[in-house]
Amino acid sequence: MSIHGIANVCSQLVNCSMARGALVSIPYTKLHLAIMLGLYRHGVVSAVNLGGQYGPHLTPQAIETEPVSSRRLWITLKYKDGTPVLKNAGLVMASKDFFEMKRFELVALLHGATVKRMRPIAPGELLFIKTDKGILEGREAAAIGRGGQALCRFST
Repeated sequence: MSIHGIANVCSQLVNCSMARGALVSIPYTKLHLAIMLGLYRHGVVSAVNLGGQYGPHLTPQAIETEPVSSRRLWITLKYKDGTPVLKNAGLVMASKDFFEMKRFELVALLHGATVKRMRPIAPGELLFIKTDKGILEGREAAAIGRGGQALCRFST
């Protein structure tokens, strides 16, 4: 898992949303796909499409036909009344490493407590956690009783 890869994706999404861009192209990895699908499920982005370096595929086809270096995820950003839905995005880190959170620490963070020098989750904010069940949003992870590695947070 690349810290720099997640940081680049976060900055690309914020920069394109502030510039009122419609499409964002990010490198295809399983981690990026899981985070983008989480943003899609929570209504932050309009669409997540697989594609190559020149744009999303218009017809369904296997991504395995693309060379690995040119596989891309094409994200359609969402706007409401001309303002971007995504306001801010960033890593959740402590000295070059992600926060490991136990279930009770995650629940406390979601309920407004500061945990491990990490500010509480505000309303409309999403926190993505890497658990043994995959990449989940913080509330989903707490609901099934899982802790994990806090990766990134998105403000809407």
